[in-house]
Amino acid sequence: MNRARATFRALRHRNYRLFFFGQLVSLIGTWMQSVAQAWLAYRLTGSAALLGVVAFSGQIPAFLFASWGGVVADRWPRRRILLATQVASMLLAGTLAGLTLSNRIEVPHLLVIAALLGVVNAFDIPARQAFVVEMVGREDLINAIALNSSIFNGARVVGPALAGVLVARFGEGWCFLLNATSYLAVLASLLAIDVPEAAGARPTGSTLSRIVEGFRYAAAARPVRALLLLLGVVSLTAMPFSVLMPIFADRILGGGAASLGLLMGASGVGALAGALVLASRRGIAGLGRFVALSAAGFGVCLVLFSLSRRLWLSVALQVPVGFFMISQMASSNTLIQSLVPDRVRGRVMALYTMMFMGMAPFGALLAGMAVVAVLQVLFVLFGNWPARRR
Repeated sequence: MNRARATFRALRHRNYRLFFFGQLVSLIGTWMQSVAQAWLAYRLTGSAALLGVVAFSGQIPAFLFASWGGVVADRWPRRRILLATQVASMLLAGTLAGLTLSNRIEVPHLLVIAALLGVVNAFDIPARQAFVVEMVGREDLINAIALNSSIFNGARVVGPALAGVLVARFGEGWCFLLNATSYLAVLASLLAIDVPEAAGARPTGSTLSRIVEGFRYAAAARPVRALLLLLGVVSLTAMPFSVLMPIFADRILGGGAASLGLLMGASGVGALAGALVLASRRGIAGLGRFVALSAAGFGVCLVLFSLSRRLWLSVALQVPVGFFMISQMASSNTLIQSLVPDRVRGRVMALYTMMFMGMAPFGALLAGMAVVAVLQVLFVLFGNWPARRR
């Protein structure tokens, strides 16, 4: 009981409890949309390259606009920023649902909506990360960050599994509609949260100078710089595995949408376990070594996954993949937030967003192109382009 109480100690704060459960409902819908969107893009074209392009469109705005999002998060009340971004996300999900259910969805629609959602996330994520300390204070900050990761990955278990069933039986549109509805929960929780809404200190320079100040702080703080660089490398080279998951589910493992949901759900189980392990920690001692070991474990497990041709083995390998992935990401977040002062928190978390989400689109684009190149080589050598399974 004492260990469980320690693991969930941030929930003793009323504001964080509201935020926690609102996010849990919304994130299940978000993961449903993510899986359904990937499957829809693949169903429309059967193209691995397009999967990379759609992921690129949705994530590149984080690289381009997250710095501005960090400045906004340090200047304006973060709760109001989150209310605005959640309303925008709900409208975009509703638009995607309407186009899909009416059978008018086309690839350009997917690209535009993914890009607009990426712009929203560029302002949402820095504000969301920086808002945590306002709800729990520094005493329970580490635990709250870990619990945020746990709900993100708990939803990652449920969302893809539900998406696999819904897509197989009713189509992708219902996943998008349910996601749009799920935003009502997080909007209700944000409206019920009672925190002082004082804006940040009035800026003394231009927006560009404030962005540069955040970069200079991160570059001068050696631990922060090292964590951000490692995060960027992993996001570029390892994170694109999820973009190619429809290819693994369909062409390599011989499954379909249900198999895709199973693979994504297994990764979520491992990630949830990693987040709960982090939540049980009482301090940051030894966390830097844990980050390095997790990054190495992530790479090894991905190599083993790439060699598997059995669905059950691939599902089993996705559990440690998810565990090591979230261990590195959440531990890096925890260390960075523990080190940075409040005056630059939003801007440094914007850099975290740029490394976490901003580098991923380049990796996704390269991964999609690499798959096409490999298939072309196989076609030249053997004269047999791998058939798309239906």
